[in-house]
Parts: sequence; C-alpha cells; structure tokens
Amino acid sequence: MADAVAYRGTGKRKTSVARVVLVPGGGTVTVNGRPVEEYFPRQTLRAIATSPLTLTGTDSTYDVRARIDGGGITGQAGALRHGISKALIEADANLRGDLKRQGFLTRDARQVERKKAGLKKARKRPQFSKR
Repeated sequence: MADAVAYRGTGKRKTSVARVVLVPGGGTVTVNGRPVEEYFPRQTLRAIATSPLTLTGTDSTYDVRARIDGGGITGQAGALRHGISKALIEADANLRGDLKRQGFLTRDARQVERKKAGLKKARKRPQFSKR
C-alpha cells in the first residue's frame, strides 16, 4: 500500500535502529504493529519517543508508523525520537531550528565500552590480594 505522501526518517541510539514513516493523519503512533502505549509501557519512555511531535505541535497532524530493531527499550525510545525528528524535517524544513536546539537531530554516539582482557568488566579490575 503506497501512500501518496509519506515522510521517512531513520533514527539510531546505542544498538537500536528505528525506521519511521510519517503520514498525514490523526496522531496515532504505532511501533512494530502495536500502539505506542502497549510497546512502551513506561510513561517516561513514551514521552521521550514522542517529544519531537509535542515540541513542534504536530502530534495530531501526523500518524507515525515505526519498525524498531535491536537494543533495549531505552535505546529504542531514543532511536524513535531521532527517527521522528528526521522525518519531521523532511515534512517541514522550518521545524529544523526548534528540533536542533533541543538536540533531537544529534545521534547520541555513546556506545557500551568493550570488555578488556584481564579485567572483570570494561574498567573494573580484579580485587588486589597482597598474599
């Protein structure tokens, strides 16, 4: 089903990737075929994920369909926020300033540091024993 007008954006955070499609509509947000309330049970994660729509006042203008892969729920919420922001700019370039000021267009580049040989975690050392 090819929509006449669809704006796309790809958002990333940690190891999560969100492929977002924005379609003019009533404001329903669907993630992996489920409503956002069901996919993100925590209110804070829902607020993070839909914050670009709230900030720009377009929460009742567009329907959001998203496919999210990888990572945990916090990373997925951040990836969805990034993807929605990029799709909103494709829809209306005038929103770029507001989204950029809030930092929604910057990909959060922090990744989990790898575990090093001889250490318990990335930086945690084994306990020192004198004898």
